[in-house]
Amino acid sequence: MNQVRRGYLYGLGAYTLWGFFPLYIRLLEPAGPIEILAHRVVWSVVFVALLLAVARNWGFLRTLRHHPGKLAGIGLAAALIAVNWGTYIYGVNSERVVETALGYFINPLFVVLLGVTVLRERLRVGQWVALGIGGVAVAVLTVDYGRLPYLALTLAASFGGYSLVKKRLGLPAAEGMFIESAALTLPALGYLGWLTWHSESSFGQVSAGHTALLMLAGAATAIPLLMFAGAANRLPLTALGMLQYLAPILQLGFGVLVFHEPMPPARLAGFALVWLALVVFTVDGIRNVRRSRTALLSATPEPAAATATR
Repeated sequence: MNQVRRGYLYGLGAYTLWGFFPLYIRLLEPAGPIEILAHRVVWSVVFVALLLAVARNWGFLRTLRHHPGKLAGIGLAAALIAVNWGTYIYGVNSERVVETALGYFINPLFVVLLGVTVLRERLRVGQWVALGIGGVAVAVLTVDYGRLPYLALTLAASFGGYSLVKKRLGLPAAEGMFIESAALTLPALGYLGWLTWHSESSFGQVSAGHTALLMLAGAATAIPLLMFAGAANRLPLTALGMLQYLAPILQLGFGVLVFHEPMPPARLAGFALVWLALVVFTVDGIRNVRRSRTALLSATPEPAAATATR
C-alpha cells in the first residue's frame, strides 16, 4: 500500500471516529459534561503516556524545559482544547448535536477569519465571498434559533484558535497531546476528587460497562488524533480539507435521524448557506493550488539539451 492511500485511510478513520462521537458521549450518561471532560483529560494522559513509554520517547520533555515560550503556548492550547471539548460534550448532552455539527462546518471559515485578523493575511476574492455567505448563514440561523448559535461559534473559535497555536508550536501529535492533557490533569483530578467526596461521581457507581467507557475516553480521544496526524503527513492540504467535512456530516445525520432533533425550513436554509460557503471556499482553494502548480511548472527551466558526442 502506497503512502497516499495509507494517508486517505488514516484520514477517513480519524474523521469517521470523530463523526461517531455523539453516540459515544451519550453512552457516558448519567455522567455530567464536566465529569466526562475530566475523565477524558485524565485517561488521555494515561493512554498517551503508555504509548510514549513503549516508544521510549521522553526526550522532548528535556527540550521543552529550555523553551518557556513553548510551554506558555502549550498552556494556551490546553485551555482552548478544554473549552472545545467541554462545549462539545455539553452540546451533545443537552440535545444540541445539530448545533455542534454547525460549529465544525463553519470552522474552516473561522480559520480563514483568524488568518486575516491575527496573521494579517490577504484573502482572495473567493475567500471573501465564502466569508460573506458564512456571515449571512449565521444571521439566518440567529433568527431561527432566536439567539446567536453560541455553541457552534464557541466550537469554531476554540478549535480554530487551537489549530493556530498548534501550527506555531509544531509539536508531534502524541507529545503535544501528552503535554496539553498533563497541563489540565491537576484541575481534572481535583474536580473528580470533589465529586467523589460529595458522593456525586458516577465512576464505579453506575455499572462496570459505564466505568469502562469512561476509562476508554482517553483512547477514544487519542486514537483519531494520531490517525489525523498520520493523514496530515501523507496527504496534500486540499485532500485533507475535503475529508474534514465527513465528521460534521455524520454528526448532523445522528442529530436529525437518530436523536430526532428539529430541522425546520429556516434552519435548513441556514445550513444550506453554510454548505454553499464551503463549496465556494473549497473550489477557490483547489483552483489556487492548481494555479500555483502551473506557475511552478512554467517557472522550472527546461533541461539543457544533451551535448552532441564527438
